[in-house]
Amino acid sequence: MKKTLTIVAIAASAMLMLAGCSGGADTTATPKAVPTFAAGSTMEKLAKAGKITIGTKFDQPLFGLKGPDGPVGFDVEMGKMIAASLGIKAENIQWKETISANREPFIQSGEVDLVIATYTINDLRKKAVSFAGPYYSAGQSILVKADNKKIKSEKDLVGKPVCSVTGSTPAARLAEIGAKPLLTDIYSNCLEPLRSGAAVAVSTDNVILAGLAAQNEGEFKVVGKPFTEEPYGIGLKLDDKGFRSYVNSVLTKSYKDGSYKKAWEDTAGKMLPYVAPPAVDNY
Repeated sequence: MKKTLTIVAIAASAMLMLAGCSGGADTTATPKAVPTFAAGSTMEKLAKAGKITIGTKFDQPLFGLKGPDGPVGFDVEMGKMIAASLGIKAENIQWKETISANREPFIQSGEVDLVIATYTINDLRKKAVSFAGPYYSAGQSILVKADNKKIKSEKDLVGKPVCSVTGSTPAARLAEIGAKPLLTDIYSNCLEPLRSGAAVAVSTDNVILAGLAAQNEGEFKVVGKPFTEEPYGIGLKLDDKGFRSYVNSVLTKSYKDGSYKKAWEDTAGKMLPYVAPPAVDNY
């Protein structure tokens, strides 16, 4: 992940491949029958309904990007994998656009069954929702204009306006290190302040920044080493231990049977190297 810039040169063609897929990569077999689950469980409810609502980002290249027939990316493929394990076909997934600020409210209100949206697990969020995973480990980094030679690490952000997203862990970290967070709702909206000079940088997870740089080849660059650890989890209702354990079992199985790796290679792996996933945490 530390060498994201090496893949920017192939970004344009890869992004077209991702966005052009009508339903994302075909990483899971079509479910053949409705599986049986414990009475009253979330799994039984979803399997009987034959549909599921999943919140994901629509503006995150490589992970969740809106395409002509719905979102595409690695997070989307994770959602399809879980749905298929419940006997739910990909066409019966309702994708709900989810931004950093509304992930917990969407889960708590029942507006979504799951959130898979570059969603960092942390202790504060665990008080509001539960997490399966982690299924990926990212790290906060810095995006600047391609000709910027002054900003090389997070130390160079102190006292300067840096764009990030409301409700995100990167925004909180910027405040902690003494930067001046310039907040918006989605990361793609940080690019214009960066272009105009209203912000000297954009800061969030390195994989997100790599995608933004890839979409705007030659205009921006990722600098410095990641200065945090961001374990991505799958958000679900607080205290639904049965569903969390089930999703963890699906993830663990995908690590072993190769479906996780295939999902990565068909999406984010077009531009980022494969890294073995972290072990799930059945807390």
